[in-house]
Amino acid sequence: MIVITSNQTPEEQVKDIIGVIEREGLQVHLSRGADHTVIGLVGTVTPKLAEHLRQMKGVENVVKISKSYKLASRDFHPQDTIIDIRGVKIGGENLVIMGGPCAVESPEQIDEIARLVKASGAQVLRGGAFKPRTGPYSFQGVGVEGLTMMAEAGRRHGLLTITEVMTPEYVDICAEHADILQVGTRNMQNFDLLRKLGTCGRPVLLKRGFSATYDELLNAAEYILAGGNRDVMLCERGIRTFETYTRNTLDLSAIPVLQSLSHLPVISDPSHGTGRRELVEPMAKASVAAGANGLIIEMHTDPDNSMTGDGVQSLFPDQFDNLLRDLEKLAPLVGRKFSPAPQAVSAV
Repeated sequence: MIVITSNQTPEEQVKDIIGVIEREGLQVHLSRGADHTVIGLVGTVTPKLAEHLRQMKGVENVVKISKSYKLASRDFHPQDTIIDIRGVKIGGENLVIMGGPCAVESPEQIDEIARLVKASGAQVLRGGAFKPRTGPYSFQGVGVEGLTMMAEAGRRHGLLTITEVMTPEYVDICAEHADILQVGTRNMQNFDLLRKLGTCGRPVLLKRGFSATYDELLNAAEYILAGGNRDVMLCERGIRTFETYTRNTLDLSAIPVLQSLSHLPVISDPSHGTGRRELVEPMAKASVAAGANGLIIEMHTDPDNSMTGDGVQSLFPDQFDNLLRDLEKLAPLVGRKFSPAPQAVSAV
């Protein structure tokens, strides 16, 4: 349920409304917009309390929210969430680019890729230290050592960093080294992990499960938000369909749908979404045209010999650079701001 007041309502009246809600043992979430202040209630609201709130001075309306997710809902938070990580703003009109290899392989490899990512104008270095693989004999990542390698490369080249975390036990160590923690498609409904991420103190990029509905994705995000972490990004990374030509089917409609349902930034992953290098560029552009707040793209200096076997979906450095040059031209045409000269320096 939400209580709507005008921004002209005196602060004392707003505090009185909040006091009534909290005395009933409910959580309160305040969102101030251009014209109205929305007070969100989390918990069971009795008809008596709803009627009391409706009659209080300064209250314009009391609205029941039927959605199972509350904090992720745009009803609760009408304004776009903008996550600011040391000068890099994710959400709203901003376009953020995350680039790098599927996995960290060596200090030399991640440092060279970080240099190229920075030179192209991306703001975030991506790379996995722990890799969930379908087969148990596939390369699983270099572990904690990889986190250190990537953190050092990010600091050296002035980039934020994002890495995947697979289990609750590794959240703290990943949070020590990375600026953003990523939840992969296989872990979207790993609820113990989501609860832990609610208290990790780092922004989280939550990838859509490869068979998940929009509601299931938003309810997964709700676990993180309910834990107190409001810095959550949603990621469309392709879903499983009957088509076998592409690795997955990138659901472009997810971008505007999620933005209509939720205030959280929406990131697109055209690399996993297609699994084919030649399709990454057109689908990246299509994602931006559809309204994506950012892209996460695989790029490798030697993709044909990458340790993960995902080289077929990784761009070469020149392709990555050319794509960002094109996005610089495209972004303002679709209401996005993209600056190829990032200012942030990771200080994890």
